Amino acid sequence: MNPTTRPSGTVRQRTVFISDAHLGSPHCHAAELADFLAGLQCRQLYLVGDIVDFWWMAQRRATWGTGQQRVVEALHALARAGTEIIYVPGNHDRPIRRFCGLVLPAMQVRRRAIHATADGRRLLVVHGDDYDAKTHFGGLQERFGDWLYYRILTGNRLTNALRRRLGLRYWSLADWLKRRSGAAERYIERFVRAGLDDARRRGLDGIVCGHIHRAGLFERDGLVYANDGDWVESLTALAEGADGSLRLIDHRGEVRAELSSRLRLVELPRAA
Repeated sequence: MNPTTRPSGTVRQRTVFISDAHLGSPHCHAAELADFLAGLQCRQLYLVGDIVDFWWMAQRRATWGTGQQRVVEALHALARAGTEIIYVPGNHDRPIRRFCGLVLPAMQVRRRAIHATADGRRLLVVHGDDYDAKTHFGGLQERFGDWLYYRILTGNRLTNALRRRLGLRYWSLADWLKRRSGAAERYIERFVRAGLDDARRRGLDGIVCGHIHRAGLFERDGLVYANDGDWVESLTALAEGADGSLRLIDHRGEVRAELSSRLRLVELPRAA
């Protein structure tokens, strides 16, 4: 499928994975996420961490408006419609981890999960902050990087506010800048390797994660790497079709990347 193709009509997905919404932070594109969820039909929905940004709300003034409330209402509507919701908390919504193992009225909460696709692949579902010890260097340089990143997100928000006034589509300034940073690219590669190594040690077929705000979907050495992205930069989600195929889609439903199903159709012999 061409990466710019938008699927026609409403397609019911088998499973959808979203992460890093950062509700409560001014950098969250809550309206776009609410619209995406309102048009969603799926059997399972994984919330792969940092859905609510408790860290931001504890450190700074929370941002909670109509868009954020619409996201919550859309999640409730999906649960009422029969969608199974599995919440895998991340580092910014860490307080929810105290509920891991519980089945709450609207969702299950898990520290990590193993998702079985329709074509038989077993994928580790984890936010990804477990790999920070292997990917972060710490110290003053990292603290400066965090400070700079939030300044870039502010620029991203202002840039796209202007683009909306001009009738232009969303464009990620933050992603554009990160792709031109050798340090950022090396960090992302370390994260990918750490995630795939974890899946391999567990005897699984790949990993679904978030955390680094870089959407990606590909195979490496026979393992699936699927990062569903975020809702502060890429505005993307991961969707599994009825046959187990995986697609990285953006908030408009356009396909960014795709991995086909392992299922193969067997042609039956024709009747005499």
